[in-house]
Amino acid sequence: MAVGASPYDTDGAGELDTEPIRVLIADDEPALRGALADLLEHEDDVVLIGTAGDADEAIAVAGDARPDVALVDVSMPAGGGARAAREIALCSPDTRVIALSAFEDRPTVLEMLRAGAVGYLVKGTAGEEIVGSIQKVMAGGASLSAEVIAGIVSELTRQLRREDDERELLDARRGEIERFVAGEGVAMAFQPIVDLATGDAVGFEALARFSTPPPRPPNEWFAEAVSLALGVELELTTVTHALRMLPSIPEDRYLAINCSNRAAVSREMTALLEPHAHRLVLEITEHEAVEDYDDLVDALAPLRSLGARVAIDDAGAGFASLRHTLRIAPDIVKLDMSLTRDIDGDRARRALAAALVSFASEMGFALVAEGIETAAELATVRELGVGYGQGFFLAEPGPLAAATLRSGGPSPTTRSPNPS
Repeated sequence: MAVGASPYDTDGAGELDTEPIRVLIADDEPALRGALADLLEHEDDVVLIGTAGDADEAIAVAGDARPDVALVDVSMPAGGGARAAREIALCSPDTRVIALSAFEDRPTVLEMLRAGAVGYLVKGTAGEEIVGSIQKVMAGGASLSAEVIAGIVSELTRQLRREDDERELLDARRGEIERFVAGEGVAMAFQPIVDLATGDAVGFEALARFSTPPPRPPNEWFAEAVSLALGVELELTTVTHALRMLPSIPEDRYLAINCSNRAAVSREMTALLEPHAHRLVLEITEHEAVEDYDDLVDALAPLRSLGARVAIDDAGAGFASLRHTLRIAPDIVKLDMSLTRDIDGDRARRALAAALVSFASEMGFALVAEGIETAAELATVRELGVGYGQGFFLAEPGPLAAATLRSGGPSPTTRSPNPS
């Protein structure tokens, strides 16, 4: 044989190796298996080493006989051709799989190619093309029926366009987040936290607002920033905006700032908060799992030593509320609005809130009921012994100047729910 020629060379550049190509046929149609077997019997350079009627049998035969080529039906029982191709690649790595299908189906073609097939033939392909495909894949090439080539190109073109569109959208979203991180399009609203016994505001929660069309809730922007590895940077920007308003807040009232556990352990956040720690409540959200409580507690310790208080935000809505509370040992726990909503008419919510009131008394932390939107909800949380509240019925988020003017009791008018 000529140097460099394949042992299964079919273009005349080299001589054909005397070793026949060992082929496995796997198809659930006996008639097709028989027809393919008859075809291969008349080929001097091909030998049939076994047949199979489903994926399990095909995998077993391939593992035992180690064929050079396996003709594998796409839709046969026991997991189909894709499963067979993947498993054959594991038990007989040198076997080259050619997929067989009764029709040209682009998703199926792509699935088989991803599973490791190096050829794809539509059933009914001429015998000489089947044999030629076997020889071609043995020579190191790939073989696709003419019927599927156009479809594959079309599908791959659409996939590339989709990826381009997704990349453009991602770049646009990243650009928006980076704009916010730079401070553009960021504003803060402030919502009073009210003493339910007196109706007076004891503090103000800073809530970020982002200006961009179309409008999106702040939590979506923060989630997207996290997905783009810009979450902490965006939080640092919003906290900076909130702290600028601290001089306008009466000295006897605190500023509550939302902070993820990721941001709380960052040195940049600690440095930003330390000069104002004695006037701050740091609200640690409970919507994401804390990977290392020791790191979080250690990061909060310097701020707490300077007078900062820590609140568990959205208690009852996220990860392992009691564990979260016990590990962080907060000064304040905020009951999520899902617990407050309709509490006046829901025995289960009332029972859970009553248990938390008892727990708070035992542990020495204050309770704030979030999302109070009706007079009945307000009356119920008061009766249960919750000391503080927040919600549209008490005061809506807005500019700080308007929020700090509030000093009386809650409005008798029920307001509509917060859309965000």
